[in-house]
Amino acid sequence: MGIGDFMDDLTARAEALGQGLTAGRGTRTLRLGVTGLSRAGKTVFITALVANLLDRGRMPGLRAAAEGRIRAAFLQPQPDDTVPRFDYESHLAALTGPDPRWPEGTRGISELRLSLRVAPSGLLAALGGERRVNLDIVDYPGEWLLDLGLMDKDFATWSAEVLARTATRAEAAGYRAALDAFDPAAPFAEPPAKDLARHYAQYLAAAKAAGYSDCAPGRFLLPGELEGSPVLTFAPLPRPDAAPRGSMWHEMSRRFEAYKAKVVRPFFRDHFVRIDRQIVLVDVLGAIHAGPRAVEDMRAAMEAVLRAFRPGRPGWLAALTGGRRVERILFAATKADHLHHTQHARLVRFLSGLLRTARDRADFAGADTAAMAIAALRATIEESHQRGGETVDCVRGRLLANGREAALFPGELPESPAAMLAQAHGGADRWLDADYDVMAFAPARLTLRDGEGPPHIRLDRAAEFLIGDLL
Repeated sequence: MGIGDFMDDLTARAEALGQGLTAGRGTRTLRLGVTGLSRAGKTVFITALVANLLDRGRMPGLRAAAEGRIRAAFLQPQPDDTVPRFDYESHLAALTGPDPRWPEGTRGISELRLSLRVAPSGLLAALGGERRVNLDIVDYPGEWLLDLGLMDKDFATWSAEVLARTATRAEAAGYRAALDAFDPAAPFAEPPAKDLARHYAQYLAAAKAAGYSDCAPGRFLLPGELEGSPVLTFAPLPRPDAAPRGSMWHEMSRRFEAYKAKVVRPFFRDHFVRIDRQIVLVDVLGAIHAGPRAVEDMRAAMEAVLRAFRPGRPGWLAALTGGRRVERILFAATKADHLHHTQHARLVRFLSGLLRTARDRADFAGADTAAMAIAALRATIEESHQRGGETVDCVRGRLLANGREAALFPGELPESPAAMLAQAHGGADRWLDADYDVMAFAPARLTLRDGEGPPHIRLDRAAEFLIGDLL
């Protein structure tokens, strides 16, 4: 809250007291953007955050909760009647039931409103009264996030970048073979266009499964009601010497622009116009496990996404939002429970190095940024074992593959991430000094006491950074 807002608020409270009123100071609504690429854990983060704000026994790092100033928290209908409600209850049941499982990934947009009744602190505590803070949280597929990077590109630029990336990827073999038989300068015909678009969508699905991040356009993977429409029937093409009207190149270029205008721009205009705070979830461990090329691909994808937001600078998204800034951005490396806590500082340093350019840009523009390692739902416990006279720090959890308990030593991240990031940026095929494994854990079976949300790592500190100043 700025000093102007503080003085306005204080004046309003004084006037209310002068009139003998004891009602609260009004309602503040904050819109929290939860973004991240696919498999970064957005659904789990939202579910665990809401559960721990409703039952705050595990939230000592959120000052308002630790001080007992959050008097009540309750779910309300989301403000947009045309947007499906985030299915919090079903997701929580999946995570905390007798046979817990990870909820299904996000396949469409949804929204949830959590209202908090908060007592004031400091000077305002003497004035009495409570206020309400509405927290509006939006969930949407990570694949759609990547479309942000398309907005400042034309078809030729995007095509050239995709073709350069796919030249050495085995996952693109089918698409490249179809492309070799395709003539961009030929007169447009729907059947070959649909066939090439199908091969490109198959490549995107294979690239996603292999751990690559830049799998745009996002609606090719989750088309929904747009499946089979012209706006999803295009693919990257090599630019011909001549591209007359009515050619394959000309029509696919037109459809690319239509995709941006009719799919991407309305989505962000309608659902991100009021974003105040942003958390960017990043599955750093998954990218490291997939190898240097996946890490570099993630770095480029995230930089393109965050460049579109341009905190404090006019961009296409800022124009849609009337120049409104994102005030705070938290960069969070998820699945911190897959590492022993002694490795968490190194995980944060790797994340900071990975997103250095994007974070520096946000800092320079005036946004308040932070980076941390979190686990929105803790699925493991830590153990130490003696092996060969040395102490080995492990994590133990229930394996996703078979449900059996196992202890894992995931390896050590380097003290400095510079060498790994240099290998990734240089196009290395594999890590030169070590192999990094990551085990897939299922949610732990939980017995929750009254007033406690699910266990986590630093979810309370993440909440304090994102919304603590408003409480």
